[in-house]
Amino acid sequence: MEKNGLGKRINAVRKDRGLTADRLSEMCNINATYLRQIEGGVKMPSLPVFIDICKALKISPDYLLQDELEENEISTIREIEALWKDTSPSKQALALAMIKAVLEHKE
Repeated sequence: MEKNGLGKRINAVRKDRGLTADRLSEMCNINATYLRQIEGGVKMPSLPVFIDICKALKISPDYLLQDELEENEISTIREIEALWKDTSPSKQALALAMIKAVLEHKE
């Protein structure tokens, strides 16, 4: 796993949210120096710390890990999301009804 890409994304989102490193570290109950090491690609956060960072930044883990994820269900979800955004509300309702029907269908 590339620590630098993850750290850069955490740093960018933190700044976008208007948070200082000190504030985010407080929110995650970690040392500010440790957070700076994560953002600088020197250290990799533990899973609990990673989850706390995602929660504090209100960001999806897949966004922070996008360099590490290959084409998978995340890619499919993003494609569906892009199609959804460009669709009228009536077509969204129809698509949702169709999805529910398929998922409820017993084979």
